[in-house]
Amino acid sequence: MPVDKSESVAIIGAGAWGLSTALHLINAGYSNVTVFDQASEIPSQYSGAYDLNKIVRAEYEDEFYTELALKAINRWKTPLWGSNFHQAGYVLATSGAAPEKAVHHLQTALLSVKDHPAFAQGIVPLNGHDDFQKIYWQFSGPMTGFRGYFNRLAGYAHSSNTMADIHKHLAGRGVKFVFGPVEGKVVKLLYNTTRDPAQQRCTGVQVQSGKTYQARRTILCAGAWAATLVPDIGSFVDAKCWSVAHVKLTQQECDYLRGIPVLNVRDLGFFFEPDPTTKLFKLCPLGGGYVNSNKGKGTSLPPSESLTAPKNYIPASDEEKLRRLLRETLPWMADRPFVEQKMCWFADTSDSEYCVDFVPNSGDSLVVLTGDSGHGFKMMPIVGEWVVKLLADGKQELPRWRWKQSEGKGGKEWGDDVSWRVGTTKQIGEVIGEQNRMAKARL
Repeated sequence: MPVDKSESVAIIGAGAWGLSTALHLINAGYSNVTVFDQASEIPSQYSGAYDLNKIVRAEYEDEFYTELALKAINRWKTPLWGSNFHQAGYVLATSGAAPEKAVHHLQTALLSVKDHPAFAQGIVPLNGHDDFQKIYWQFSGPMTGFRGYFNRLAGYAHSSNTMADIHKHLAGRGVKFVFGPVEGKVVKLLYNTTRDPAQQRCTGVQVQSGKTYQARRTILCAGAWAATLVPDIGSFVDAKCWSVAHVKLTQQECDYLRGIPVLNVRDLGFFFEPDPTTKLFKLCPLGGGYVNSNKGKGTSLPPSESLTAPKNYIPASDEEKLRRLLRETLPWMADRPFVEQKMCWFADTSDSEYCVDFVPNSGDSLVVLTGDSGHGFKMMPIVGEWVVKLLADGKQELPRWRWKQSEGKGGKEWGDDVSWRVGTTKQIGEVIGEQNRMAKARL
């Protein structure tokens, strides 16, 4: 049966995936799309992409995701997206102290690109200090035992600016937006009244103010918060966070580092060229990440406002990783104060697969996009295509993206086996508690 593209569509979440979904629905001819978000403006502070920049690369051990990422990169190079894409290049590396898992991932990543026709001409092996300094002439650190490769095809995108630009584009094309913690925060999904699960449908949403909106289709793109509206998502998706920190630079320092490729040292962390507008130099430590598990419910969700970490905070172990990274590369910056520190929350699956499917017992009325697993933003230019196809097909044709039956693993410290994560998942509450106890002991 043909899809009625005049039907009402409600999208919950105005992050990267929600905005992409709205864009592709409009491009496909849908004419009645409303996006809800609890933030007061775009970019939404509740989005995992509420950030300066994100890596855009296509190294995957799974060819399926490599080809998706290459398609996304080609889309990043079009007029709508291109102003926020910077093909500065990308260096994947390990330090001399890297554990075997990190070294193995580096080797596997190189194998995935060195003979691929899209990459082969742009891959440069880097075997030691001198090779790295040819790429990063600004680096004055020892780069002890550094090994890796340079990929000319990759780079980064300015994530917050991208979301702001796509929002502006969509508003100009008639997409409706409902923002704010009262009118834009969806607190409940509405369903028809029936005793037959096969006939149950989602009929719209209710927001914090109590106001309701009817919708023929509801598309849940709420990232780490999705299980607050569909609890069963928590059986196969964990809210997980990683640290973000910045150093405030002078104009001269920004100019000095402008144009450096993204550096990703698998056992330490990664950083980008400075942002010319804010003069912020962004760094992220690597590791297993942090969860906030509710042992009773078996889920992990972002903590409530009253339970969040102190403002401008990252765990001490993450700070030490970043300072080691700077001592190895840019030692003049290694002791600078970190500013605008935060924990960035994502929706994580145990195998890093996405989920793009209809929610069981909702017919074709309720769709969930989840499981970005820390590698979803780069796909923003193409994500919405997956939803358009799902609605047209009436079912998810890709087994890997189907709704996963409850595995009984929600809230567990999963994902540590993922090849590009070096470290062990920890409970964020325990980390904050231990750090607070240590701080008190020093007083």
